[in-house]
Amino acid sequence: MLDQLPVEIVERIVTKIPDTDLIAASKVDSMWWQEVRQEAYKRWKNYATIIGNIYWKIQAIGKQFEKGDIDWITFEDVNDSYKRWIDCLTENQLYIMEKMLKNGMVVDLQERETIEYALSEQRWG
Repeated sequence: MLDQLPVEIVERIVTKIPDTDLIAASKVDSMWWQEVRQEAYKRWKNYATIIGNIYWKIQAIGKQFEKGDIDWITFEDVNDSYKRWIDCLTENQLYIMEKMLKNGMVVDLQERETIEYALSEQRWG
């Protein structure tokens, strides 16, 4: 039944699937595989953008601290909070990247090498 849905419906469904279940949905048929692949790429890039924005915020808060606009306790609390958020987002991003790699969704050689490097870095801390 799932393999008979129109593309528009599949697109909507795929966007609602959590990261942990996303790749499993690609097993329905080739249309689902393509939609899941596109959604996984979107999420991968979105995580990268959010992580980059958080790094920018960390730098900004560091500059405020250096100027004396905020106290050390506030700086440490905010900095620690941002770093925990980055760790969580990075785990989610690496999870998607690994699943994409294992399921043949990464065709670009440079992207494949990027994922393999990131995963090896994660494994070795």
